[in-house]
Amino acid sequence: MRVTWTGGELNFRLDPEDEITGRASDEHPIRLATNSCSIGGVPDDAHPDLFAVAAWTIVAPWTRKQVSFDRAISAEVAQTLHDGWGVEAGPVAAEPRGPGATLAISYSGGADSVAAATVYPDAPFVHFQRVTHPRVPNRWPHYRSDVLAKLAAKTGRELTVVTSDLEYTLSDPRPGYPEHHAVAAGALLLADRLNLGGLGFGYEIGSRWLGGGRYLGRYTPDNPMWSPHGRWGRLFAAVGVHLVLPVGGVSEAVTMRLALSSPLKDQVRWCLRGTGGPCRTCGKCLYKELIQAAVERRPLNTPITADQPAARKWRKKPPYGGQEMIEYGLARIPGIEDTLFAKALEYFDATEESTSWLDHCYPKALAEIPDQWRDQAVAFMTENVGIMTEAEVRRVETWGS
Repeated sequence: MRVTWTGGELNFRLDPEDEITGRASDEHPIRLATNSCSIGGVPDDAHPDLFAVAAWTIVAPWTRKQVSFDRAISAEVAQTLHDGWGVEAGPVAAEPRGPGATLAISYSGGADSVAAATVYPDAPFVHFQRVTHPRVPNRWPHYRSDVLAKLAAKTGRELTVVTSDLEYTLSDPRPGYPEHHAVAAGALLLADRLNLGGLGFGYEIGSRWLGGGRYLGRYTPDNPMWSPHGRWGRLFAAVGVHLVLPVGGVSEAVTMRLALSSPLKDQVRWCLRGTGGPCRTCGKCLYKELIQAAVERRPLNTPITADQPAARKWRKKPPYGGQEMIEYGLARIPGIEDTLFAKALEYFDATEESTSWLDHCYPKALAEIPDQWRDQAVAFMTENVGIMTEAEVRRVETWGS
């Protein structure tokens, strides 16, 4: 792989051994659509290691043996790429970037992101906004990223918006991040200007510790994407920008509660298929409605019926992505047995007691937060959430076994 940056545009050319269809760090197959993208709102004089890591978040799935950048990188970054991905990276000649002092939040506006921002009320926001690509048709015109950018501007926080068409480098399964970390490409290039030493994300206990979504459905302390000792955590640390998960020890029930009780509650938006609010008809809206109804102890309120595509997976046998939250909702929503989740209810014996561990914070997640920001997170979680007991910790660490 050969990578060049020119005026905010990334161009990359595959080597003979590279592949059009690659795999992201979560093993999901993705197919390349085009070999260029742009990132706007960033300086052109960032440290060369920052350019290299930003590029790697985009090109990693398709690179097999080597990556050559158009500027020299440090030996530390080259070694981390070799240790994590088995690739030879160069040229090597730069001094490493020193760590910054500021923690910023990679702000998406969803409940998890808002909850992370609530833990650090003074942290600035860096918001990634998808824009159209000059050569790739927009096959997702209903995704209103402009709406989310406007909502982010209404938060009152110090805000930097990065615009990019990098999601169009994918042709399949749809426009999206080649690696989840590509959402941070703009923040990495701004790290010198913002004096960043850490970047906070809204990934919660399911994403970090329980193998949620497309990951293995079990306890995953060595999660390759979000553990600080994983290859991505080490790579970000090598450029002085630590991955920080402020809500990495709590469930989506807790992040929902924190978000809806935060000063940013009016800006929370997890669905971008409409301009006036969530569409209420997509799978994500259904999942978040399950969580919100459970938190608010009220009946499910959705127009989706059991025979619609958005409900299809809940008629199948588990395991499910986010299964811990399905159990949590089944145990708490009045009348759930008369809803589209009735079939899923047959597979579980969930009670409030058996799911109560999901109301507290897993202490090992707090231990992963770098020293300079840990005390604030510990104090917040102790006061507002509560720390898991030893028995609850065992529930986390035996999940899926």
